[in-house]
Amino acid sequence: MVLGCLAITLSATPSEEDQSSLDFINNDDEGNSDLPWPENEETTSSLRGPNRFLAQTRAVMTCDKYPRVCRVIGSPGPDCCKKKCVNVITDRLNCGMCGKKCKYPEICCKGQCVNPMSNKKNCGGCSNKCKKGSTCQYGMCSYA
Repeated sequence: MVLGCLAITLSATPSEEDQSSLDFINNDDEGNSDLPWPENEETTSSLRGPNRFLAQTRAVMTCDKYPRVCRVIGSPGPDCCKKKCVNVITDRLNCGMCGKKCKYPEICCKGQCVNPMSNKKNCGGCSNKCKKGSTCQYGMCSYA
């Protein structure tokens, strides 16, 4: 066990050949403009270094101030609830209206909380109707 650890330690130690290739990092004679040294930070106009975070700050558009944000393509939904775009027709946390939460086994179908395990009109999922005379059990029509 001790020999295995010793072998790993020896193999992880850099050789003289590897050390010489790493000497350029500590060499102050060569000026490397890509590195954010203090003398380069003042004159740098690019977005490298610590200044890049200041250049990337953007104003966040929330739907409470800009309700049209929710109607763009790719938005989670057209409705605004607590500064978030949601779809009150399908969202379990805002079913039918903002703040109306469906219970654990329920899902939101057309703005109504329903249990897909036993609801004949939404068996297993929204708008999945069971045929006449069959029942919905465990989310499947005519299970038994």
